Formats: sequence, structure tokens, C-alpha cells
Amino acid sequence: MATRRNLLQATAYSAALALVPGTRAFAEALRTRPIPSTGEALPIIGLGTSRVFDVDVDAEPAERAACRDVLNALVESGATVVDSSPMYGKAEAVSGVVAADLDVTDRVFWATKVWTNGRDKGIDQMQASMRLFGTEQIDLMQVHNLRDWREHMPVLREWKQEGRIRYIGITHSRAKAFDQVEAVINETDLDFVQLNYSLAERDAEQRLLPLCADQGIATLINRPFARGALFRQVADRDLPAWTTDIGVESWAQFFLKFVLSHPAVTCAIPATRKAGHMLDNVAAGFGPLPDDAQRRAMIDLIDAA
Repeated sequence: MATRRNLLQATAYSAALALVPGTRAFAEALRTRPIPSTGEALPIIGLGTSRVFDVDVDAEPAERAACRDVLNALVESGATVVDSSPMYGKAEAVSGVVAADLDVTDRVFWATKVWTNGRDKGIDQMQASMRLFGTEQIDLMQVHNLRDWREHMPVLREWKQEGRIRYIGITHSRAKAFDQVEAVINETDLDFVQLNYSLAERDAEQRLLPLCADQGIATLINRPFARGALFRQVADRDLPAWTTDIGVESWAQFFLKFVLSHPAVTCAIPATRKAGHMLDNVAAGFGPLPDDAQRRAMIDLIDAA
């Protein structure tokens, strides 16, 4: 996103770069939240791979290097979650290749999805995901956009019992499907729900985030920048002076800290193929988060933009 590059503050970017390689203090400071079903601590910032990792790393060395740098920035900063899907073209394969390049396959919390119709096709797809990631265990398997979820969920439960999957969940990225998502949450036991939530798309606040909190379900947040729409809204604006109180040094951190300040949010997974943006995103997981009054000010600012 060219507009975001212009908004990054050079001094903050340089400082983040200096902190990452091998600096353990940086990793130890990253906020985590517990996965309710087990209590396992999960870093609150991860990486989404939709579109950005759908590249031909064998034919394009520069693209391979870019994806490798992003993943390196993720894991060296103490973050772990990489979210992908067979729907994302080559993203699973690219994620697995660059993780192997860096020798960090075992340091990644692998989250992916089953996205097909029918039990047997779902099994084949999940087995393919394991091969592509180079692992015999997927940390989180999700039914993508609820596609044929009644067929897939029994298999996910079987695989979880066998240790091939650690957590199971469902996903969606459109508010118009939230009624269906709510029905599935109320009908079956889940470890995770992935949904869209941002300053531009706040529908999840109404029922789904409170419901997940009530039922002890972790949440992954996709589209925290509303696919770049938020950056376009503030392209000609400076950050409010008060945001220094919560450690905000870029609009990306502003948007992410709003999402992360909701108590029902476990981890946000913005997508990027730029290492500098990955570092900027992870920086939102450090320092204070907005209180209720600051969240209201954030909402008012975007509503007025």
C-alpha cells in the first residue's frame, strides 16, 4: 500500500529494525492473550497471507526474499501466528517454503482452513496443507467461510483427538454472514472464531465478540485495516497528539491498537508482504492499549474522516 509507506515514520521504522534481529527483550515484551480452551498464551499480532503470499517464489527470487523477510520479522519479534488457506492460491506453499528457508517451521503457530465440499475432499485438502507447511500437526484448522461445515467438523474433531490438529474453528469475513456464524457458535464447540473487525467494520462488537467471550472462544481478527480503506480515510491527516500516550507511531498501530483493545480479541492478523510493515504491525502489540475514552475518540475520528 503506497499510502501506508508514506505514512510510516522513518525514525520509528529504523528503531523497530534495530530491535528485531536476535533482541530477546523485544520478543519478551510482546503482549499475549490466553486461548480460553487451554490457557495457552498467544501473541496478539500475527500474519495473514491472503493475496500477499500468493506469489511464485521459485520463478521470482525477489518475491521469495520479500516473503522470507516478512516471516523473519514476525518470528524474531516474538509473534507466531501465520494464517493461510487453500483459497489463497500459493500462499500455503510459500509460507512453508520460506519457513523452511529460515528453519522456523516449529516456531510458527500454523493456522489454515478447509475450503471445499465433501468429507473426502476436505481430508485431501488438509493433508495437502500439512505437506505444504512441512509439519505433521496443524495448530488451528478452520472451516473457511463456513463452507460445508457440517461435513468437515466431525473430521476436525477426529483429527484433534488424534493430535493432528490442536485447535478447531470457523471463519468469515463478511458481516452479512454473522447471523449464520452466531448459529454455528451456539450449535457446536469451537476453540476459535475468525472474523472481520476494524474501525471501519464494527459489526462484530454487537453480538459475536461478546458471544465468543461468554463461551470461552478465542478470536482471530482479519481485515483490521478494512483492506486499506482506513489508510485512505486518513491519508491527509496527522496522528492526534494524544496517541503518544499509548505508544502509537503510525496509523497502522492506531488501527491495530483499537482492535486489540477489545477484550474479546485474541490476535489480529493483518496481511503484508513488506517486512517494514510487519514490524510496524507487531509494534502495536507493545505498550498500553486504548481505554474506553480513547476508543471512543478513535471511533469519532474515523467517523468524521
